[in-house]
Amino acid sequence: MELRDIEIFLTLADELHFGRTAERLHVSQARVSQSIKQQERRIGGALFERTSRSVRLTPLGDGLRDRLSAGYTEIMAGIEEATSIARGQAGTLTVGTYDAQHRSIAAVLDLFRQRHPQTTLRLPEVLPIDPFAGLRSRRVDVAVLWLPVHEPDLVVGPELFTEPLVLAVAADHPLAARDRVVMEDLGDHPVICPDGPIPDYLWASHTPPVTPSGRPIPRGIAVATLAEALTAISGGGVVSPVGSYTAADRTRPDVTFLPIEDGPILRYAPVWRKGAETPLLRAFLRAVGDTLARRPAE
Repeated sequence: MELRDIEIFLTLADELHFGRTAERLHVSQARVSQSIKQQERRIGGALFERTSRSVRLTPLGDGLRDRLSAGYTEIMAGIEEATSIARGQAGTLTVGTYDAQHRSIAAVLDLFRQRHPQTTLRLPEVLPIDPFAGLRSRRVDVAVLWLPVHEPDLVVGPELFTEPLVLAVAADHPLAARDRVVMEDLGDHPVICPDGPIPDYLWASHTPPVTPSGRPIPRGIAVATLAEALTAISGGGVVSPVGSYTAADRTRPDVTFLPIEDGPILRYAPVWRKGAETPLLRAFLRAVGDTLARRPAE
């Protein structure tokens, strides 16, 4: 079976309409019909049930579709990747991350650079208070953001990594004498608020509005950056959950970071604009998938 015939079969299996299939593949409807008939003669059975009103896969066709689909996707991805490498594909891909979180995707970035040495990678910082701004302004091609992301204009990829939260408190805060805290403790201390357009549902995955028992967590000063947050926390008036990886890069004598026994776990994934899958972005997403596939099973 020729690759073009496989493409015609899979497209018809998706569209279930000869006219739409022909239009989508930029061929004549007669070419689609001829290809399907040839495949059915070669296989020895009907792949589709046709009536004047509908087209449906037969059980034989349904099974063939399932077996061919994954292989076809891999073949086309391999051809695209090889073509890009052969042509020395150049350009710039902008990958936004929070703070220094690009270190957590170092394996992905390294693999992408190996495959596309002529591509320039830019790694601008994404502000947690406005995580979607770079994507929507097209300044960022893909951003690694914490989940969930429920935005109709954005697509969410596979989970890349997770990060526990710690609680940032002033060095002389009453909680600083402990070796750990629980989320219920936040009901007794005002927390930082974001001074920006981050959706409430997304911020709640970082700093919930209530404790596990249902007590409201009091809101304190609003800040726009991590530096502002740590300065406010060092004064003792507010506390805040902070990503543990970020905290490791922000050690300072006036702020203490405490493990949160039952704290939320931040989950990160690549996010991009719907309909904006460029060849470079698809290459980056393949590097993501291949890196995840190479990780040892936990």
